[in-house]
Amino acid sequence: MKKKLMPFVVLALVGGLIAGCGSNNNNSSSSPSESAASPSGDTAAPAKNIKELKISFVPSKDPDQIITATDPLKDLLKTQLAAEGYNVDKVSIDVGTTYEAVGEALIAGTTDIGFIPGGTYALYDDGADVILTATRSALSNDSDNAKDWNDNKPTDPTKEQATYYRSLFIAGPSKKGQELASKVNKGEKLTWDELNSANWAVMSTSSSAGYIYPTLWLQNNYSKSITDLSHVVTSDSYGSSFARLAAGQADVIVAYADARRDYVDKWTADFGQKASIWDETNVIGVTQGIYNDTISVSKKSSQITDEFKKALQDAFIAIAQTEEGKKVIAIYSHEGYKVAQSSDYDGEREAQKLIKSMKK
Repeated sequence: MKKKLMPFVVLALVGGLIAGCGSNNNNSSSSPSESAASPSGDTAAPAKNIKELKISFVPSKDPDQIITATDPLKDLLKTQLAAEGYNVDKVSIDVGTTYEAVGEALIAGTTDIGFIPGGTYALYDDGADVILTATRSALSNDSDNAKDWNDNKPTDPTKEQATYYRSLFIAGPSKKGQELASKVNKGEKLTWDELNSANWAVMSTSSSAGYIYPTLWLQNNYSKSITDLSHVVTSDSYGSSFARLAAGQADVIVAYADARRDYVDKWTADFGQKASIWDETNVIGVTQGIYNDTISVSKKSSQITDEFKKALQDAFIAIAQTEEGKKVIAIYSHEGYKVAQSSDYDGEREAQKLIKSMKK
């Protein structure tokens, strides 16, 4: 990406394949199999057996779509972990009812691995450890000026890998939506009263693109929050937000920067619109950069040892480099992973502090 982030957003470097495997750990909670003797008489390291590994995804898209797309991950992960010295009998996949539900599952230890945004991780890091950060294709638009996104539609991916993305305020085809977009496209700044007169659809409070960073944008530009808006509803997925936008039930939604690319077909096929999503929607606000999604593990899960974390990191990075693996992680627009550390998300923590202070 060509733009620099705001000061408190932490950037990550584009990651590569991690070399090597984790060392043996006698404290592993998984039951060891019998060790095998090599022809030379040396004793090989025992494999670790894991009865079930549970993975939870946040509902950023239709849950059925996520379940279908990620089903191949079960066998891919079992195969790759076997190469890392772990025999997994079963991999279970579910989609949480909300972002918070996945965070709570990680804290409770009822799931082992969570695919969660940085904002969700920052909220639940007392019960979750981040192990990987996603990388994605950069976009042809990366301006912090809303008009630039409208002048250069449609938004396309580039060959560059990005470690951050932006959230967009997207105005729809309703009369109010068109009024707001028209003013922005004339180079004029919207007033708070104009924004407050619109009907909004947002995501849950732990969603980085759907709530947190849009709130920061409102705070920085108007000293206001999403909670100050008079007409706002919470959607259970971005698909629901776009459906509301198409139907005129919402004038403005907030979504990750390449969301319109993901819903370009549904806009006409499922949401009943005659014109393209690029023709009927416009950007009226752009947030600063948001650090990419995480793969996080539960601190409560007894089988998540330091050694197993390393094996999971190696496994997911390797999977993301295969053609079948790329198809699986494409559901979240992920293209690869790099090793993450907790301090990478200090910017998200600062964002959460501001959100909490605004709620008091």
